[in-house]
Amino acid sequence: MTEAEPTPPVSGDPTPADSAPEALTPAQRRRTMLVNVIRWVLIALVLVAAGWQLWANWEQVMLTVTDLQWPRVTLAFVAAVAGVAFATMSWIVLVDDLGTPIGVGRGAQIFLVGQLGKYLPGSVWAYVLQIELGHKAGLARARTFAATIFNLAVILVAALIAGAIAVPELVANDPALSWLPWLYLLLPVGLIMLHPKILTALASFGFRILRRPRPDHPIRLRVVALSLGYALLTYLCYGVHLWLLADTWQGLTLSPLLLCIGTMAIAMVVGLVAFLLPSGFGAREFVIIVALSPIVGVGPATAYAAVSRLMFVIVDIVSAGSAAVVAVVARRREGAYHGDPGVIS
Repeated sequence: MTEAEPTPPVSGDPTPADSAPEALTPAQRRRTMLVNVIRWVLIALVLVAAGWQLWANWEQVMLTVTDLQWPRVTLAFVAAVAGVAFATMSWIVLVDDLGTPIGVGRGAQIFLVGQLGKYLPGSVWAYVLQIELGHKAGLARARTFAATIFNLAVILVAALIAGAIAVPELVANDPALSWLPWLYLLLPVGLIMLHPKILTALASFGFRILRRPRPDHPIRLRVVALSLGYALLTYLCYGVHLWLLADTWQGLTLSPLLLCIGTMAIAMVVGLVAFLLPSGFGAREFVIIVALSPIVGVGPATAYAAVSRLMFVIVDIVSAGSAAVVAVVARRREGAYHGDPGVIS
């Protein structure tokens, strides 16, 4: 992949001279080092806490894992795959509305392979990787960046809506989560941000600053609603995933289902807040354990949180690999994508 001859009015991607890294000042180096130290200390503390939790409840954890009903584990895996697929579509519909549609095959590769970057310390790497993968596929960086920011607003609003059904119980179960209701101050802000006129104005401003051609039409309410709908379906599937794993003591009962849906939505939000941790590791599990402990006990809740994390890691890897293969097939059948001026794949 090569870029076309740089013409400042058209291409907003930096030229080699623009993108050359500047030497960091001593103060910047110290700040970077401090952030890195804090990040690794947090990761170490989370690993120690997780190890202690497993050790303290080892017998119950192992008993719970060995008693898992594998047909339901399989269905839980399928539910997680479906959730990831809906999350992918929530992002793709926004990307496609900002320019020439790139399609599900190529879009899934950009989103899913890019998502693997969240397993690095500091989840921002997932977004950086998505932007670069999008650029390699023929998308302007500005377009991928805009879609990713808009999608963050969508998933936050969807998570707060779905999570509302679990917040009262989570706060009652553990005072350490008493700050959760304050997150709902973000909900009206998020809803305002999702208004098509606001998104269109933000996209136009950002594209103008980055010297990219602006979208030829305003962002449509139908597209925003569709992205939000896919995000809500994502949390529905994630909740079903947890419900299938955890509700094994009295058979498949419906009463814990809403709690599981809300718990997974809040767990994902807390994981986003804990952005210094790889994929919110530890923070997400803490929320799940708090929600399930009154129902099944601390040991089983710890086991379900650990099994859920392992399954999501496997789903992320398998879905990213599958999407990469589909993208290669799409490229061979349809040829190179030509969508954004000044960028060719």
